[in-house]
Amino acid sequence: MITAAQEQTQETAARAGEDLVEQAYTDPSSIAPKDAREVGKRFFDRLAQLEEGTHEYQYVRNALIEMNLSLVQYAASRFRHRGPQEMEDIIQVGTIGLIKAIDRFELTREVEFTSFAVPYITGEIKRFFRDTSWAVHVPRRLQEARIELSKATEELRTRLGRLPSTAELAELMQLEPSEVAEAQKAANGYNAVSLNAAVNGADDESDTMLADFIGVDEHSFELVENFHSLAPLIAELGERDRTLIHLRFVEERTQQQIADELGCSQMHVSRLITRVVSKLRAGLMATD
Repeated sequence: MITAAQEQTQETAARAGEDLVEQAYTDPSSIAPKDAREVGKRFFDRLAQLEEGTHEYQYVRNALIEMNLSLVQYAASRFRHRGPQEMEDIIQVGTIGLIKAIDRFELTREVEFTSFAVPYITGEIKRFFRDTSWAVHVPRRLQEARIELSKATEELRTRLGRLPSTAELAELMQLEPSEVAEAQKAANGYNAVSLNAAVNGADDESDTMLADFIGVDEHSFELVENFHSLAPLIAELGERDRTLIHLRFVEERTQQQIADELGCSQMHVSRLITRVVSKLRAGLMATD
């Protein structure tokens, strides 16, 4: 039998609950994490009754997001060591995970929303790291293979007391050796070294840069620039001069072969080529 004191306590608790719901509708961000769990059930129940896309549906959904942002903060706190700049991105990505959890949660699951949402949030954050932490973009299957390769390598190194061979890794991972070799090659794209990084030998105190070892002078770049500059000048030539240039410098025919095709003397072809080349050279000099 319920006493008057108990009834009064229940009424007080009910009024407090109603006050919290009203507060959540007015200012969702003011709801403490300990209250968000109970109030959230009322909001999820209301959300299930509303038609998706309506103004009220969107309002209730947004209120649930704001009330549960503390879950994002909690999940993101594990990655504080990455610094304040990256934390901003982590919070944004974690919020996407929270929204996905809200859209897929149902009260009939008989599980607390907190337990349901945290895996979504952390999963979204980990996917963000997987997709953006690589210095060179590689296919997702190879990103995932790198993780399995790392685990297999560590397991075999502990067991064998040495670095495992590709064949041993392939046997443990149940892959073809060529697939393991592909994953090993892709793993090199996870980290990049600056071309300005210093490379020092054991007895070398000089700051020799990595670019000094792998950089070469590419003379073809100048040819590309010349080709781009020549294109509009050649387009302005007459049809005969363009044909002459094509036969001599593209098909690389001799002057005599060109003379035979055009029906003139080799000497005449030589004079024509000299004239056209001089015209193009003057045009290039003017462009420079």
